[in-house]
Amino acid sequence: MDPGPAREPGGEETGRERRGLPAAVGLGEGESSQMLNFGVRPEKQEALRKKMDSLGIREDDILEKFIHGGGKGGQKINKTASAVYLKHLPTGIEVKNQASRSQLLNRFLARRILVDKIEAKVLGKRAEEESRVEKVRRQKRRRSRRAKAKMLDDKHEHAAKKKARVKIPGWLNE
Repeated sequence: MDPGPAREPGGEETGRERRGLPAAVGLGEGESSQMLNFGVRPEKQEALRKKMDSLGIREDDILEKFIHGGGKGGQKINKTASAVYLKHLPTGIEVKNQASRSQLLNRFLARRILVDKIEAKVLGKRAEEESRVEKVRRQKRRRSRRAKAKMLDDKHEHAAKKKARVKIPGWLNE
């Protein structure tokens, strides 16, 4: 009985590697390359392309690997390289997707997840910066009369407490 083909250590990391998408076929000079057809509705594909453009994500910056899947699905899943691994090289964000048996659909879904992660990272940084600026603005802002009065009342109350403390002669060698 034949034990089958030998597997490399790390099993699922075998597969083809591709950087970015292949150039579109049949383009004339001066025409821009279109995103590969992922087998989804054109509106979804266009929305993904626009989102990638708005965030400055280029296909050349994405490392794409096709790896063997795993888990439920049996022999078919384990033999075919339909799982997709993407890595955005500038940010180092990695995504692996095996939601479908279709490699094309997994490529689209993986890109969408990658774009969402990059967007969250970028917007998170923006939100963090905005909150820091707002905090400084609040600190520098002039207090209202009411706030000033409350602060002064609290200070007077604290001073009265300190004055009310009785010093005990001879306590701690004073």
